[in-house]
Amino acid sequence: MNFALVIPDGPADEPQPSLGNKSPLQAANIPHMDEIARSGVVGRANHVPISMPSGSDVGTMSLFGYDPLAYHTGRAPLEAAAQGIELGDGDWAVRCNLVTVLDDVMKSFTAEQIPNDLAKHLISLLQHDHCGDEHWKFFNGVSYRNLLIYRSRGVPAPFTTATQSTPPHDITDQPIAGYLPTGPGSDVLLEFMERSKPLFANDDQNKARIAAHGISATQTWLWGMGSRPSFQNFAERFGVKSAVITAVDLLRGIGRLLGWDVINVPTATGYLDTDYAAKGRAAIETLKTHDFVVVHVEATDEASHEGNAAAKVEALQRIDADIVGPLHAAMKQMGEYRILVSPDHPTFLRTKTHSHGFVPVAACGSGISADSAATYDEATGDASALVFEKGHELMPWFMKR
Repeated sequence: MNFALVIPDGPADEPQPSLGNKSPLQAANIPHMDEIARSGVVGRANHVPISMPSGSDVGTMSLFGYDPLAYHTGRAPLEAAAQGIELGDGDWAVRCNLVTVLDDVMKSFTAEQIPNDLAKHLISLLQHDHCGDEHWKFFNGVSYRNLLIYRSRGVPAPFTTATQSTPPHDITDQPIAGYLPTGPGSDVLLEFMERSKPLFANDDQNKARIAAHGISATQTWLWGMGSRPSFQNFAERFGVKSAVITAVDLLRGIGRLLGWDVINVPTATGYLDTDYAAKGRAAIETLKTHDFVVVHVEATDEASHEGNAAAKVEALQRIDADIVGPLHAAMKQMGEYRILVSPDHPTFLRTKTHSHGFVPVAACGSGISADSAATYDEATGDASALVFEKGHELMPWFMKR
């Protein structure tokens, strides 16, 4: 049997006045997701325990069938795995965003989608300026998403599980004062963040971008630290050969740690301009050699962080037309199959940040009897008797033969 999971990141939302008091899922024209709802079942799942911060690191871990209360050590170690960075005993990874803070307000957690070449240049400056000993090293990632690694080499890290940090995407347009790192090792993080400010302000390439676009990176923001996690292999649990298609290092990292293959789509960007159709084609091709394919699309989450309802609807429609539709049609021709559509967490346009709470899930295919659902949206999920209070129980239900 073939399996597929499509993850529109963060589409679950509230009714929007600009959308006629409909949620983006209700306002969007998504006939293929609705077909899955009509052909199968719609329910709801809670992927983020209330005791944990809401984010894709926690939400996708749960969605893939792993209890984040048991397995989660931090976001950055998952992204380190995506880059092939091995963490040893006592090593820690820290997520390093390049951000724009103006008048002590977080104006852009992406430094306005800073270009890869400039991001790489700034990370090299940080490495040269900050890391004069054998313990600290910056690693360039994609655009604003980068890493700082602490190599223990027998010297314990300054961090503990009591160290607290806030994702910058949670505080867009808010003063940063109440959200700076706290707890053990926070003094080190704060020093690194402060030292990045004059470094970026005086860099000619960064100043050139400000002159051309009016905005660029003003500093680093360090968060999401953690030590090496340990997962049970996915194939050992469920007996399937799996692959993930995503433009986001976090998902690549989790996939690699679970033993999945990572399928690269060169034109996938992790933003609103991603190549939806190429992801759909890649998913179909992947199922020729794998039993299970996961397709993750970040665009809906990015639209929410920008508070752009129209862009969120457009992204949902592209996911439906270019990924869900072609993939479902192809799977019907492959024999027995199951397809699941589920977000990892809600992301509200009103707050521009991730939220706790249930998300609607829809599944159809072999062995799944249809219920009375007609549409895929929050209201249908809320009315369903199919409820996964612990979101990590959804995947075992989906994979059950």
